[in-house]
Order: sequence, then C-alpha cells, then structure tokens
Amino acid sequence: MFNSKLLTAYITHQLTAKTRHGTHSPFVYNLVDEIIYNRSPRIVYNEIENQRQKLLSDNRVITLTDLGAGSHYNNNKQKLVKTIAANALKAPKWAQLIHRLAEWRKPTSIIELGTCLGVTTSYLAKAVPNASVTSIEGCPETAAVARESINATNNSNVKVLVGNFDVVLPELVEGKEKLDFVYFDGNHRKEATLNYFELCLKKADEHSVFIFDDIHWSEGMEEAWKIIQNHPKVTVTIDLFAIGLVFFKEGQRKEHFKIKY
Repeated sequence: MFNSKLLTAYITHQLTAKTRHGTHSPFVYNLVDEIIYNRSPRIVYNEIENQRQKLLSDNRVITLTDLGAGSHYNNNKQKLVKTIAANALKAPKWAQLIHRLAEWRKPTSIIELGTCLGVTTSYLAKAVPNASVTSIEGCPETAAVARESINATNNSNVKVLVGNFDVVLPELVEGKEKLDFVYFDGNHRKEATLNYFELCLKKADEHSVFIFDDIHWSEGMEEAWKIIQNHPKVTVTIDLFAIGLVFFKEGQRKEHFKIKY
C-alpha cells in the first residue's frame, strides 16, 4: 500500500469480499474455483520470474516519459530499471492470474495498454502462443527495455507500439474485427480510463474480457470502475481489488462480485 486511502480501500475490500463459496453464480463460482484460485506452480512462471529477477538487478538508468497519471512512489524523470521493476511491475500472483485468464479465454488477439518492462506482456504471450499480443507503451526507453525482456523469454507473438494511447489505440482498435481480451494498465486517470473503455467497447462481444488494473488506485479510478460496472453492456464484474474483471455475457443478469484473492 502506498497511501492511507489505498490502505483503507484494501481493508474495506477484505472485510466485504467473499470467496467462491459466497457466490451464487455458477459462471463466477467456476471461474474463481478453477482459474482464479488455481495457484499451482508452472514451468512458464519460473521462466518469466527469472527474467523479473534480472530486471530487479538491472542498474541501467533510463529517462521516463510519463503520459499517464504518474506514480505513487516516485515521479523523478530518471530512474534505475531495477527501481521500476521493484515498484511498477505487477506482482507475480497478479501477473500469473492474468496469464491464467488469458489461457482460459483463448483469445485470438490481446491488447495491453501499458507495457512497462514487459513482464506481464510475457505472461500474456505465453498464455496463448498462437494469439497476437499488441502492447502500447508511452515511454520509448521503457519500451526498449520491455522488448529486451520479452525477447529474453522467447515470445515471437508480441508487438510493442510506442506512443500516446490517445493516438495509437484508436488506430489499433479500428484495425481489429473484434477485441477478445484487453488489459487496461498505464493511464490511471478517470477520464482516460473511461475513454479507452468506450473505444474498446465498440469491438467487444459476449466473449470479450476486459481487465482493469488498479481500480482502487485513486478516487477517480474508483469512480471510473463504478461507471464501467453500471454500463448497460456490462453484465458481470469481479472486483479482486488490484484488478477488475469485466464480462459481457448475453442472457446473464447484471451482477457485481467482490472476491478475496
């Protein structure tokens, strides 16, 4: 936890969230039981976590271009790669969960907003080797390190695009017939998050999965999350605190779940 509000939100979540036994939806129960709570070790985890350890020891200094909402831990323009790795990468249990969700859904294409150093990107790429993974990163020097990291874990199905999400994402979405799986991470502002959601929603169908990172990161992000939950096309959401899952299942009554993880 990086600030008191985030800590308070976490405590509230833990007090109000349920386990799979507190859900009355067969879809959510099975998802929680078979995918979310399945923490069995895998060889692919070791491969990517070994790369994470290399990043945690990387003493190179890079200059950051921050087009999002900044950081809770440090907003210096120049940072050590190992500092970014220690503070900005998704923790293993969350990156591995995102991997399992992609593996379960078997999308033909994956979009990630916010490459960072490429660890979660690698998890996504390994989950569905036949899928095309496109990740957008706003900082050129961060993207360069990410490409090294992605290549080090032998992923040939990834393309990292560099630029402002506001410019790159519309062109990317326009070129897609549909959006199977989108991971929103990289600009934690309410307005930006909602804009990207609405843009991607145009190409979503009942099989699509949207994952939103850091939904309790700020009051703005919590407000954005509530608006997304209430959208008429959204049928099921799962709040895991660090991430939020959004589904568009036709014929499913609207339900929102808070799950402990």
